Amino acid sequence: MRKIGALIILFLVPGTARAADATTTMGVSATVLNACLVSATNMAFGNYDPTSSVPTDATSSISVTCTPGTSFNVGLNSGATGGATVTTRQMLNGASPLDYSLYTNAGRSANWGNTPGSDTVAQTASGITPMSFTVYGRIPAQQSAVSGSYTDTVTVTVSY
Repeated sequence: MRKIGALIILFLVPGTARAADATTTMGVSATVLNACLVSATNMAFGNYDPTSSVPTDATSSISVTCTPGTSFNVGLNSGATGGATVTTRQMLNGASPLDYSLYTNAGRSANWGNTPGSDTVAQTASGITPMSFTVYGRIPAQQSAVSGSYTDTVTVTVSY
């Protein structure tokens, strides 16, 4: 009887029962991708006077956001018109061309082309904030061009 009474007391006394624990681990992983986003504003030269001896200049901005630590090159192709090159691009008004050039510097002496290691802009992303690049454009003075609106489309390529 004493033994039964002692067992009953053990079950009735709070905190005497003990729960067991079981543990394990779980792995957690992710792969961070090398990725870049690019956008650009349009370059608007405005009015061009073919009788003026002064070239017409304009600028545009390219924004690039890449994974931190990603090395990349920003290149500009020759445009959508046939017969143009990355050193002498052409806007068209129908079949009439108007030459222009794009540069990496404000002095407009370094051509901006599309060959990495040669005429592109190289950079390494240091954070996830957008990096801005200015494109400097110039229409040479005194071109023989008919009046009207001229356009072209240049493709911006970020190689990483």
